[in-house]
Amino acid sequence: MLAAACLWLGSAASLSAERVTVFAAASLKTALDALEAPFEAQSGDELVLVYAGSSALARQISQGAPADVFLSANVAWMDAVEAQGRLHAGTRRDLLENTLVLIAPAPAQAAPLETLAEGAGYIAMGLVEAVPAGIYAREALEHLGLWEQVAARVAQTDNVRAALALVARGEAQFGLVYRTDALAEPRVDIVSPVPPEAHEPIIYPAARIAGSGDGAGRFMDFLTGRAAAEIFEAQGFGLLAEPGK
Repeated sequence: MLAAACLWLGSAASLSAERVTVFAAASLKTALDALEAPFEAQSGDELVLVYAGSSALARQISQGAPADVFLSANVAWMDAVEAQGRLHAGTRRDLLENTLVLIAPAPAQAAPLETLAEGAGYIAMGLVEAVPAGIYAREALEHLGLWEQVAARVAQTDNVRAALALVARGEAQFGLVYRTDALAEPRVDIVSPVPPEAHEPIIYPAARIAGSGDGAGRFMDFLTGRAAAEIFEAQGFGLLAEPGK
């Protein structure tokens, strides 16, 4: 009877396990890749991680793409998805915060942001009208009075990790990316921090998509637990809520 009970419990657990598809901003890749195994071990669910720029992901969700959870690199794109009624009511929460930095191919020495106006090489950043990292970067450069001097040399990419790659390969002289991206790539060095007051706060909201199953709820709970918090902090993200709250 005991063996039969154990078999039944195992079968019930497998029946309740789900495939959870997460659409996430490209800058979250290193952290979420590290979260995948512990979440699957704890929940029994299968995690499918889809990375791209937040703008592209938001458009895909709005067009009916089969996502269960959306993690955006800024508030505006989450707002757009919510305005279309695509979020599971009451599940949206501000999860993380980040900072922007100027990078260069390693090895590189520290230098002020004004150095951008003196160079002649490309400056890699996300699309300045759509990708959150690019939006923040242009906003900061305009605030600092540098945009007009460097705009012609800006190499815009579909997501922030693509901008990071251009610098890592030496195809761009500088890049404006999140601090977490720079920490994840040994081929670049941080040249200068970008003053946080020069742009809107960098906030990562997360939410379930309408129609998602219980597995999406388990993943959202996992994101705000202690195990996830330790991984996010190790990658350089700031937490916007106390783990478990």
